[in-house]
Amino acid sequence: MKNRIVLFYVIILFCFVIASTTWADLSSTKPEDVGLSSERLARIDKVLTADIEKGMIPGAVVLVARHGKIAYFKSFGMRDQEAAAPMKKDSIFRIASMTKPITKVGIMILHEQGRFFLSDPISKYIPELGNLKVGVESTDSATGQTTFTTVPSKREIRIQDLLRHTSGLTYAFFGKSKVKSMYKEAGVGRLDESLKELVEKLGKLPLAYQPGTTWHYSRSPDVLGYLIEIVSGSSLDRFFEENIFRLLQMNDTGFYVKEEKLDRLATSGPNAKWPSRDVSTLPKLLDPGRGLVSTTRDYARFLQMLLNGGELDGVRFLGRNTVEYMTVDHLGKTIPKTGPYYFPGPGHGFGFGFAVREYPGISDLPGAVGDYWWQGSQGTYFFVSPREDLFAIFMSQANDFAKLMRYHKLTKILVMQAIVD
Repeated sequence: MKNRIVLFYVIILFCFVIASTTWADLSSTKPEDVGLSSERLARIDKVLTADIEKGMIPGAVVLVARHGKIAYFKSFGMRDQEAAAPMKKDSIFRIASMTKPITKVGIMILHEQGRFFLSDPISKYIPELGNLKVGVESTDSATGQTTFTTVPSKREIRIQDLLRHTSGLTYAFFGKSKVKSMYKEAGVGRLDESLKELVEKLGKLPLAYQPGTTWHYSRSPDVLGYLIEIVSGSSLDRFFEENIFRLLQMNDTGFYVKEEKLDRLATSGPNAKWPSRDVSTLPKLLDPGRGLVSTTRDYARFLQMLLNGGELDGVRFLGRNTVEYMTVDHLGKTIPKTGPYYFPGPGHGFGFGFAVREYPGISDLPGAVGDYWWQGSQGTYFFVSPREDLFAIFMSQANDFAKLMRYHKLTKILVMQAIVD
């Protein structure tokens, strides 16, 4: 009798594992069944194969889904050139800033629970970020000499500012300014420091801009990650696992790659402009802006959830109205949308983690009003088109921003031209 009971539970467990594995896959279909042209999608193959042969990138994975089904999913080139290992569909990538939309979904999960208002000053939860100064540089036109001083901030950073990159915080790795130099000197973002230590450093440094006045790509998501930890009472990795990854069956997504999965990790190749960070162990810094690794299929499930209005496979993560709120412009007409470091680009506003298309034209890429996208500096990109009920993902590990922009543009062009209905 005892053996029968054990056998019964083994069978139940086996069925659960099989069901979970099936549940984790979006179903596949022929492109023509969802209004796409196989012949036109094959242009992706031609372009990527040629670029890989030229040595422009080691390899890539591309996925296109429409009407809830995968219509195109292929791998190209090498996952690891030195090991002569081919790229596969389940290869794992450092997704860099494609971490940010996940962090902002985490914030909105807590917001839907009534845990805070987006108009709240962040100092209400993180006192270290109250009463900050703003750095001001001025250049004498006669001598060319630059002076630096600080002035009081005109208002506090609000949670909404952190979601839309109008906090006044910055990154140190692009552009030049005194504040950016101070970030470098302070070692902001070291992997051997915690989120708490990172935020404490930010509290001792001046802002680059007055809060609420300028879109500037920054460490705002790092502060949001720390806010998640404070409000939820959980570490960021555990919060993501329990509230997003496990429920979405994003089984290969996290802040590091487990030992048994390291042979699936994509590398940047010998021609990369900067080295890839080590992801073989869990870092002390759980970077909410750039720290996750993931697979194409995992991220596809995340995007399908958003495209469905916050739900996938009967599990609801966010309300439809919340997703719509996140994927519209939050800059309005008062915050400039120009300049060399306005990464959303012409014709786009910015929501909570996404560049959002505002006009049919102006942009140098095809698309529809309401399309939203983002990318990761190590070679990853996605876009979502609610009008077309479609999304696409490009995954590589190029570690070269110029190459990333090439494949960002190519992915959008080659996918949009394949829509034929």
